[in-house]
Amino acid sequence: MESSEAERIAGQMILGGVDLIQLRAKARPSAEIATMAATLHDTMSRQGVPLIINDHPEVARIVPAEGVHVGQDDLPIAEVREIAGPNCVVGKSTHSVDQAIRAFYEGADYIGFGPIFATPTKPDYPPIGLEDIRKVHDAVHIPIFCIGGIKLDNLPEVIEAGARRVVIVSGLLQAKDIVAYGRAAKELLHRKLKS
Repeated sequence: MESSEAERIAGQMILGGVDLIQLRAKARPSAEIATMAATLHDTMSRQGVPLIINDHPEVARIVPAEGVHVGQDDLPIAEVREIAGPNCVVGKSTHSVDQAIRAFYEGADYIGFGPIFATPTKPDYPPIGLEDIRKVHDAVHIPIFCIGGIKLDNLPEVIEAGARRVVIVSGLLQAKDIVAYGRAAKELLHRKLKS
C-alpha cells in the first residue's frame, strides 16, 4: 500500500469515527514506514486522531507519533520508551491474562488482548476466545483493546463478554464503505456500553 492510499483509507476511517489508527507494515523497510507515517501523521493530527506505530520506536520518535506498539518478542517497554521518547504512549500485545498482567507491571500504557477469534494478521497465535475478556479487565487497570477477527457481526458478543475497546482490521479494510462500517461499529459499541 502506498502512502497516498494509506492516507485515503485513514481519512475514511476518521470520517467513520475511528478513534486511533495503528500503522502496521511488517514487510516494509524502516525508511519507507517513516515516510508513510509522516504523511499519515500530518493528516491525522489535523483531525485530532492519534497515530500508533507498530514495532518501530525509532520511527515513532522521528514522526513524532503519539504511540508505539510492540509484541511479546520485541524490546522491553522501558527500552521502547527510551527510544520513542517520553511523550510517546507504549502498548504491548498480549495473548493471555498472565501476559496482560506482566505487561501492566512492565509499564505498558495499554495492551492489545487477543486474538479473540482466528485472524490472518496473527496466524501464529490460536484464538483465545471470549472467556478471558472479563478476567483481563478485572486484573489489569489500563486500557485494553480486544483484537483479532473482530467484525460488525461478532462485535455484540465481544462487548457482551466485557470488552470496552476493540480493534477492527480486516472488517474495515475490506468494507465496501469504510465510513459507514466505522460509524456502525462505533454506534454499536457506544449503544451496548450504555445499556
